[in-house]
Amino acid sequence: MYLVTGAAGFLGGTICRQLISRGDKVRAFVLPNDPAIRFVPNEAEITEGDLCDTESLERFFTVPENTETIVLHIASIVTVDPDFSQRVMDVNVGGTLNIIDKCLEHKECRKLVYCSSTGAIPESGKGSAIREVDRFDERRVVGCYSQSKAAATQAVLDAVKDRGLNACIVHPSGILGPEDHAVGETTGTLIRIIKGDMPMGIDGSFNLCDVRDLARGTILAADKGRCGECYILANDEVSFRDFSKLVSEESGCKPVKAFLPLGIANMLGKAMEKRARKTGEKPMMTSFSVYNLARNNSFDSGKAKRELGYTTRSYRETIHDEISWLKAEDKI
Repeated sequence: MYLVTGAAGFLGGTICRQLISRGDKVRAFVLPNDPAIRFVPNEAEITEGDLCDTESLERFFTVPENTETIVLHIASIVTVDPDFSQRVMDVNVGGTLNIIDKCLEHKECRKLVYCSSTGAIPESGKGSAIREVDRFDERRVVGCYSQSKAAATQAVLDAVKDRGLNACIVHPSGILGPEDHAVGETTGTLIRIIKGDMPMGIDGSFNLCDVRDLARGTILAADKGRCGECYILANDEVSFRDFSKLVSEESGCKPVKAFLPLGIANMLGKAMEKRARKTGEKPMMTSFSVYNLARNNSFDSGKAKRELGYTTRSYRETIHDEISWLKAEDKI
């Protein structure tokens, strides 16, 4: 039986559907009274609980006699606010420590796959693709979310080395694709471009993966991933300009016409942040969002391709499929 945390989320839900489609038993861990529970496949057994509540985790891990389990720990709080958040640390780091403990307590648990992030890996200079590392330091990455994922990733590796945990780690880059019911940052950007609500872009880049490819890569890590190893699940780097052009071609909308240079965008972001601190309103753009477009977004997924059989589809195919889904859902 596969025990999947974050099963009501974008990636977790897709993983559940793929596991069920190949005939696997799935138990889904979701927050109590989470309205997104309706997006969990009907075939999955549901356990309500919280990563910070060990009693609910014990219910999640307790399975019928002679049942072996594989844990896919996908749940985390994702935030684009770079400032320290105790809640983010409690869930992303503390919750992962609780998962590690339960995996070790339950001898029927064969393996843990921890879903980290490419943001947990220290950034290398432009011109070289970022590869897997074997040591993670939260002081070497930017923003609370990345710092929490770095700390949690190192905790998993420490448990492998010091406590005999059988675990491997996947590092997804950005996420895109159909069935993003919560409308995350990237899907929100896609919708704004299509609706003409984005008069200007930023001359940067990002790295986005189809959620279906990330889900398959995570399941492949459960099937084939070696103990103590990390695997980057990424795609080719894409510029904001090219992304906007693809969205325009696939949807028929007008493309974003103007793109701010990164230096000017950074100054504007800082000014908007300063104004937001006075007004209490959410800034349209922040220096952190500009940093994410300016940073090195080139990642090497060669190891995952060689060892797991990981593959990615084209941006055009993903954008086409997501637009079709958005239309079917009356979101555009």
